Amino acid sequence: MISIMIIGNGPAGISAGIYAKRTGLDVTIIGKDSGALQKADKVENYYGFSEPIKGVDLVLNGIKQAKRLGITIINEEVISIEFNEDYIIKTDKNEYMAKAVVLATGSPRQVPKIAGIKEYEGKGVSYCAVCDAFFYKGKNVAVLGCCDYAMNEARELLNVANSVTIITDGVLPKGNIPKEAKVIEKQVARIQGDIVVQSVIFKDDSELKIDGLFIAYGVAGSSEFALKLGVLMENNRIIVNENMETNLPGLFAAGDCIGGIYQIAKAVYDGSRAGMASSKYVRLISTVK
Repeated sequence: MISIMIIGNGPAGISAGIYAKRTGLDVTIIGKDSGALQKADKVENYYGFSEPIKGVDLVLNGIKQAKRLGITIINEEVISIEFNEDYIIKTDKNEYMAKAVVLATGSPRQVPKIAGIKEYEGKGVSYCAVCDAFFYKGKNVAVLGCCDYAMNEARELLNVANSVTIITDGVLPKGNIPKEAKVIEKQVARIQGDIVVQSVIFKDDSELKIDGLFIAYGVAGSSEFALKLGVLMENNRIIVNENMETNLPGLFAAGDCIGGIYQIAKAVYDGSRAGMASSKYVRLISTVK
């Protein structure tokens, strides 16, 4: 059992880990990549650097600092988080348990630029299989995505739907494809229907009749995990208090996923508050138990 698991190894996640670790607890940080900062050619507005630094170098420095302090760093993709007194974190390779979790995976969900997706949100287009699968019991649905996150959503839907089709939008599928699911690799032209979604039209003009479409593009982020856990959100941002606590016990969030200015300085501040608050929470429940 891990005391504190931090999802995301960017500035918010690493800062949360550093502050949590300094309280003497065991801390694990897990992440597949370090998000948008890796693409920044020069960072010139962050305190303490007399010369510009590449975003990727800043990320690597943070990870090295965390490792020096004895924080465990895991390079895996988180595909789901479940809550049952403690937290169960599932990745593309393993499963972990933690007393507290800090969500720090950056900006909100990825939405592909396909005609009809926005128009049919809540009318057959969904972003959460766990949340909405019940409404498609015995119906035919599709998952838009190509990687482990999409495969996991498909597995959730296979428990209730009549059929599940994974649409990769022209990309070769990756990960563990559920054997009961059909895979279509064609590119999507548009989503269409009357009042609700009725079909997907591909660029070769072929059509797939469906009752619902679940978006699982790219890698799952903080907002996707929060949505599935029943965390309060507003405009795709996770709602937290001054201690970065969500409405779920032991679940904290920091960085871009809670909104505000998208700056490293703000992410580091959020992470420090989340690290200290999650440490306090773990010590409190350990005392009670």
